[in-house]
Amino acid sequence: MTPADLSATVLHAVRRAVDEHVLRAPVPARVRVERTRPGGCGDYASAVALQLAGPAALPPRHVAEILRERVAGAPGIGRVEITGPGFLNFTLDASADGAGHRALVREVREQGLRYGHGDAFAGELLRFHHAREIRAAVTAHAVGALVRAQGGIVGVGCDGAPDPEWALLGITAGAEGPSLAPSTEIRPVPAGATAGELYSRLGSDAARWGLLRPAGHDHAPLGDDLLVQGEGNALFLVRYAHSRVHALTRGAALLGFAVTPGQDTAGTEDVPGAEALALLALLADHPAVLAAAAHHRAPDRLARHLEALAHAFLDFHDAASPLPVGDEKPSAAHRCRLALAEAAGTVLAGGLSLLGISAPLHL
Repeated sequence: MTPADLSATVLHAVRRAVDEHVLRAPVPARVRVERTRPGGCGDYASAVALQLAGPAALPPRHVAEILRERVAGAPGIGRVEITGPGFLNFTLDASADGAGHRALVREVREQGLRYGHGDAFAGELLRFHHAREIRAAVTAHAVGALVRAQGGIVGVGCDGAPDPEWALLGITAGAEGPSLAPSTEIRPVPAGATAGELYSRLGSDAARWGLLRPAGHDHAPLGDDLLVQGEGNALFLVRYAHSRVHALTRGAALLGFAVTPGQDTAGTEDVPGAEALALLALLADHPAVLAAAAHHRAPDRLARHLEALAHAFLDFHDAASPLPVGDEKPSAAHRCRLALAEAAGTVLAGGLSLLGISAPLHL
């Protein structure tokens, strides 16, 4: 069950409660579910009961009880608990979720680099402007890419004449798209260096990652450690994970097997362990991460998600190799693992592309 599936299931429970006249409140357009935070309960949580309590004139926990009765037992949901003032906490039923996992990997493979793109801003006209400063320029253009990926029509402009050196970091114009009003300012903490200085020392990809990875209100660390080829460098880790996926695909081809389009693959029945489930969960979260990054004008959210995805992929790879080891022969299990690995590589490449960073096949 993906977050979108869970959201739809809870929304259906709200509609049922309203139709049965047990709950007197307007049905929301959608129900937001989020991954449970460390120390929390279950796999996902929702505050929908707290949102409905006021209009329903009922205590939040009472609303949560009404919804729990209508969600418990739904396919893919193992347990529903109520915590705090009325939060609903969902534990998914992994044993019943093989079909959902296969569908998720198939969806990633079919949509390719556009997996996770949505319509949250479909048809909306938005404009962003930024100071004549390189971090502001890179951030504004990354925000523009994220909003376009959600269907928005975007213009990006500079408060002053664009610096020609910005082209070194992939910004080839000072304004893109239609002239729209009103305009939203993108104002991160300045980089304290020029585009030319950053490019000559770090190159385009490392400079962009260094500028975009921290939250806008934090200073951007732009030291030479962005070039270190080791697991302590998050950019290297993300790009290494992507290149490792392609190495697996090449290795599988040499061994005479591959995952073909439309092949039914990548459930967890042949991909044992928590590592596969963690990787699948992050793949399922990707559309929500892209939508949130666009909504909050925060490309750092996408960068952190890619880091988590890279770690999860490498953990999965170490726990269950997608390639035969020793005297093993290629099997259906290896194809399942390879399909899951290739889905992770696709999402890593798509996320880096939205940040304006290359995803090399070899490192």
